[in-house]
Amino acid sequence: MHVLLGLEGSDESLKTLEKTLERVQEVGDELTVAVVGKPEAKRSVEEMRDLTQDHLETEGVDADIEILDGDPGSALVEYAEAEGFDQLVIGGGTRSPMGKVRLGPITEFVLLNATVTVKLVR
Repeated sequence: MHVLLGLEGSDESLKTLEKTLERVQEVGDELTVAVVGKPEAKRSVEEMRDLTQDHLETEGVDADIEILDGDPGSALVEYAEAEGFDQLVIGGGTRSPMGKVRLGPITEFVLLNATVTVKLVR
């Protein structure tokens, strides 16, 4: 399977990266990582790229890293469709006090607009 992993600069993105790398090692998916910018993110695009590269090297996973410009949700959806990925993996979703899942704007946009299969890692 040709998988696109979308990351922004949050701790949640690092967790999503780790879980995705575990899966890639188990089943041998072909992985591309797309890093998008988010102004309020904890880490810059460059920091996320470097952290991602470190994780890939540590785990021995060969993957391309792409930096996408523009609106994060739109950029991920457009790139996934243009490059013919089988699956788009994103992190997202927190629980409300009532136990319901709350989605951030990037996650919601991707889930509502992508024509490829989307995997949400929480």
